[in-house]
Amino acid sequence: MSLAKNVEFLRHLPKLNGFNGLGIYGRSTLPGAGSPLVEISGFGTNPGALKMFAFVPEQLLPARALVVVLHGCGQTAAGYDFGTGWSTLAKRYGFALLMPEQQASNNANTCFNWFNPGDIARGRGEAASIRQMVARMVADHKLDSRRIFITGLSAGGAMTSVMLATYPDVFAGGAIIAGLPYGIASNVREALGGMMQSTSRPAGKLGDLVRKASKHRGPWPKVSVWHGSADRTVNPANANEIVKQWLDVHGLPAAPMSMGDVDGHPREVWWNEDGETVVESYTITDMAHGTPLGLAGNDEPYGAEGAFLIEAGISSSYHIANFFGLTERVSPASEAARPAQAPKIVPSAATESLQSSDIAARLWSRTHKPVREHKPAPREPKRRGIDVGSVIARALTAAGLMK
Repeated sequence: MSLAKNVEFLRHLPKLNGFNGLGIYGRSTLPGAGSPLVEISGFGTNPGALKMFAFVPEQLLPARALVVVLHGCGQTAAGYDFGTGWSTLAKRYGFALLMPEQQASNNANTCFNWFNPGDIARGRGEAASIRQMVARMVADHKLDSRRIFITGLSAGGAMTSVMLATYPDVFAGGAIIAGLPYGIASNVREALGGMMQSTSRPAGKLGDLVRKASKHRGPWPKVSVWHGSADRTVNPANANEIVKQWLDVHGLPAAPMSMGDVDGHPREVWWNEDGETVVESYTITDMAHGTPLGLAGNDEPYGAEGAFLIEAGISSSYHIANFFGLTERVSPASEAARPAQAPKIVPSAATESLQSSDIAARLWSRTHKPVREHKPAPREPKRRGIDVGSVIARALTAAGLMK
């Protein structure tokens, strides 16, 4: 995007610590600072030393769903929310929002550590911290533990892969934007190789990485994959590898069951024997590294352009929420009948008494029931060449491997 548009995006960010978005945005976002997100503390032992931000609208739909959103490198929870419009979606469609935030003390570029073995195993590091945050949200707001979803961009997308693999019993579905498959990197060299080259692996080997990440044996989360065809930071071939990984986990064939265009971009779909879509893949034609933005199906915009937040004519946030089955709109009449006040997140006494313990294990006993979807009419997608750069410094920085 142009420098002018990027400056305009930053200009709209709330003032923090005397800066108007031109410094590091959102690391100390507090209620009243311009972001609807509220910082929460005391959500568990927090072995990954992450921060927890959340938004709960005044009116939750009876489904009481939760979406976890993970920002990319160089971003923050509040900044990514502003750019993608997730809190606007949460208010409009009545679901709770959780946005973990990385700290510079963990990663100089504020990337989630998707390649660090101590952060990507079940019960350890950053993965365990995110799980504890989910448990806190469920306990405080009586959310439905069967309707918990997760999405993220870049390093946040790779961390989404981590969470789906290590906690498949927690998440009903996930959406990975410009991310990488789970388990392909355990050090800097492997992380760089995965980003730049995306070595093709057998589907069975990729699936085994997920199956070995926990003792869970199904049902498995449904997965939506998004990637720009002109991404020079994370090789677009990673999208194919993610799809291969989850097709193998779900026991589905490599060939898509349906192909078509959505807002001008190719989408491939796989469904299970009940006709429920469990894997889908969007290729955002000619888009670079970032989250695609655009008008939703109801011609409403969500988010704003900025660094790695790219106008592409398609609202990934809306389509992902729809994939999760969350786009049943809150009744305007019901909203008008409620008194206007700022959203609150108030810890319960029971939760406070459990702050130092891991309460998540008490909450995850359920089976997935994905939302049924009509099968789209098959169409041939438009294919464009993949332009993959080899600028090593840029890739290292995006991965959080160098300053």
